[in-house]
Amino acid sequence: MNCGTSILRLAGVLALTGLVAACGSDRPTTGSFLNQQEVPLESFTPQQIFERGEFELEQDQLSEAAFYFSEIERLYPYSDWARRALIMQAFAYHRDRDYPNSRSSAQRFIDFYPDDDDAAYAQYLLALSYYDQIDEVGRDQGLTFQALQSLREVIERYPDSEYAKASILKFDLAFDHLAGKEMEIGRYYLRRDNFAAAINRFRVVVEDFQTTTHTPEALHRLVEAYLSLGLTDEAQSAGAILGYNYQSTDWYQDSFKLLTGQGLEPRVRGDNWLAQTYRQMIKGRWL
Repeated sequence: MNCGTSILRLAGVLALTGLVAACGSDRPTTGSFLNQQEVPLESFTPQQIFERGEFELEQDQLSEAAFYFSEIERLYPYSDWARRALIMQAFAYHRDRDYPNSRSSAQRFIDFYPDDDDAAYAQYLLALSYYDQIDEVGRDQGLTFQALQSLREVIERYPDSEYAKASILKFDLAFDHLAGKEMEIGRYYLRRDNFAAAINRFRVVVEDFQTTTHTPEALHRLVEAYLSLGLTDEAQSAGAILGYNYQSTDWYQDSFKLLTGQGLEPRVRGDNWLAQTYRQMIKGRWL
């Protein structure tokens, strides 16, 4: 982003000695500047306030930095400094893990300056405000869906930007995360012999998340669940897909043992959804 170099530099800090006590009535001052005379923030130029925000950012005073950047937006709303401050505000909030405010600032930047060079970065920050809240698999995945949607926006709207590549990587990870959630729930049902519910979850992985790392296990779990229900055609068909795509995996070896142990083999049988999947996706024949 264009303001990125501003984040790293300390230029203008010396000029801040007259500003650090600024807005004493609006914002508490810190350190050696406490004894200086309080000056209203309105008395300073947008550049001076911007430099104060940079200074606070360098000191890792993130909420303070966000405050000064937001004050430029309030005091000088139509200036070029307000534009620059808005993206910096979103950045400062994000570093402070204040994701709702970061998202709000980033969205305002996109709304006000859709053609600006930093619009791609603003969209990326907005996506990160969801993505960086994705925690362990066991939590609700609403944020993951929102992260996927926002990352897709970066990829589709700014395909030539440096943020598109990072978004593609994060999109794949978030997509894999959703598949992991389905697998976790499916295993839960499988352990409790609720085979129908488990099958529904594993089917979602095979049909909707087939490009993720969880697909081989999902197919193996389908073999387990269908064998437990006595549905041998489905179990053999799942084993056939597993053998076709993932024959070198331990999941296939486990499924092969399960099937052959019951006198069966990995083979497409019947007209079930797995047999159709095999014909459509592997053989390229639509029914």
